[in-house]
Amino acid sequence: MGVRKKEMAAQLKEVRKHLAIAKLNDCPTSPRKMRLMADLIRGNEVEKALSVLRFSAKESSKRLEKLLLSAIANWQAKNEDADIEKAGLYIKEIRVDSGAMLKRLRPAPQGRGHRIRKRSNHVTMVLGAQDNAQS
Repeated sequence: MGVRKKEMAAQLKEVRKHLAIAKLNDCPTSPRKMRLMADLIRGNEVEKALSVLRFSAKESSKRLEKLLLSAIANWQAKNEDADIEKAGLYIKEIRVDSGAMLKRLRPAPQGRGHRIRKRSNHVTMVLGAQDNAQS
């Protein structure tokens, strides 16, 4: 491995130190319903996002709140010496992708069957720290 490659790898490692990733796979909620809550918190600071999720009545907000707490714990594990309040954590990226679909049949009139699609999704959350120069 060349010197240039080692320098680039070290820079990339330093950049990734300020990011924390958490994933939620195969969540049994439709992606459309999950995106409604994800759009509310995208780009917000962690404290504001937690309060929005905590006081929302939707089912997907509970799952996203748990995912956000997991992402915060992941960030703390990477940056043991840093302080959360000083870091200024915010939701840098949140992505909701569709997952596997369970297909079921519901009885319909005259001997027919209507297809029911039970959708699921995958959520990826990336937290970023605003004070990249200080840490």
